[in-house]
Amino acid sequence: MTVLVNPRALSDHKARDFKMLVDGKWEAGSAQPIERVAPSHGIVVSRFPNGSKADADRAILAARKAFDHGPWPRMTASERSAILLKAADLIAARAEELAFLDAIEAGKPISQVRGEIAGSVDIWRYAAALARDLHGESYNTLGDGTLGVVLREAIGVVSIITPWNFPFLIVGQKLPFALAAGCTTVVKPSELTSGSTLLLGEVLQEAGVPDGVVNIVTGTGPEVGAVLTTHPEVDMVSFTGSTGVGKLTMTNAAQTLKKVSLELGGKNPQIVFPDADLDAFVDAAVFGAYFNAGECCNAGSRLILHKSIASDAVKRIAELSRDVKVGDPLDPTTQVGAIITPQHLEKIAGYVAGATSSGAQVAHGGEKLDLGMGQYMAPTILEAVTPGMAVAREEVFGPVLSVLTFETRAEAVEIANAIDYGLSAGVWSRDFDTCLTVGRKVRAGTIWMNTFMDGASELPFGGYKQSGLGRELGRHAVEDYTETKTLNMHIGGRTGWWMPR
Repeated sequence: MTVLVNPRALSDHKARDFKMLVDGKWEAGSAQPIERVAPSHGIVVSRFPNGSKADADRAILAARKAFDHGPWPRMTASERSAILLKAADLIAARAEELAFLDAIEAGKPISQVRGEIAGSVDIWRYAAALARDLHGESYNTLGDGTLGVVLREAIGVVSIITPWNFPFLIVGQKLPFALAAGCTTVVKPSELTSGSTLLLGEVLQEAGVPDGVVNIVTGTGPEVGAVLTTHPEVDMVSFTGSTGVGKLTMTNAAQTLKKVSLELGGKNPQIVFPDADLDAFVDAAVFGAYFNAGECCNAGSRLILHKSIASDAVKRIAELSRDVKVGDPLDPTTQVGAIITPQHLEKIAGYVAGATSSGAQVAHGGEKLDLGMGQYMAPTILEAVTPGMAVAREEVFGPVLSVLTFETRAEAVEIANAIDYGLSAGVWSRDFDTCLTVGRKVRAGTIWMNTFMDGASELPFGGYKQSGLGRELGRHAVEDYTETKTLNMHIGGRTGWWMPR
């Protein structure tokens, strides 16, 4: 049984009409707007401009002009930092408005989104600090006649393409670092969840970001995203989304050899040894699997349990899962909200059906939930899963937990690594030698030890293998938006190479 929080009808809610931002001007677009139906309530809550190829082209040219001739790349680092800090304060001041937009457009629990907005404020402040710490190198050891200086310069115009699952948080993992480096940008949020990103445009204008530095074009991938990844005036593409679209992005960008940063899918394991603190682990397993309704690249969707504890661990996880509150994202007690679209709900249910037909057993949940409106999935635990099943290898992107077992440390590592992804993993043991040994052998960008899905602005985030390229957060984030330039300076008289002196 799952605790249900039935959505309250939004009878007095009026759909919000948004405009997109191009070269400092707000535009409605010429096509019929995109209507966003709330996944939790089934009514239209937002309308976004359905941007065109021409809109994307104009935005890119505005960013190009702002980079080549505008003040932003030519400001001092302290000036850019001050604007980013003001933006952070303005985000904090509009936190509740931003949280409501992400909750109603994406179906995310409002309490969770409030935490994401607070986390984003911290990221903007961290990026502001890094803006003043971006520096190069000097080499005074090349002989009396040479001084070498290595510069970090803004890479130029950056296309930023963000997904629907963390609309405001993920743009905050990209945009402030690009701005800190001195870049100009064109941002394309998901056409499903564009509201909070468009509101961010208002915030940045108020903070003092010059026209053309941040452009926001809403629309579909084939219409807008394709231009942002192929246009010759774009120097870099930063994309977060599915691995399939990430590959297409990389192919498009390769035509003009753009730099690419990709944060893609994950099928993240939690490896649990017999000496683990099971109380702490069980809580982390439930949180890691169901957070954001499992629509999270970092979700701990695979449990790799030692056979000696598997039965007890699954029983305890199922017991805690029964207390998880699923339903209305606007209710502050809700822990798991709605599924993003009806089509995605069917995809999740299809994975569960495929697993059970292949021999997996449902230990909890497994069904779609009828709450009278919207679309919801019960938190689900599948045991007797084998490594070859699709549910153990592919990203379900829903609240579905697959349980596998192992007997030896080497077998656990082999199961963890036997997939195409390598975003993150967790290791649970009271023996730090076990944690460190396994953590060094699992091929993933982040390894949590006796915790799961913790993070900080200072810590880099990104994946191995088909989970992506590059890193976000940490000082690596701002460096990713730069080019390296070498100045080789001759001092004093020079001996001729061919001409006698």
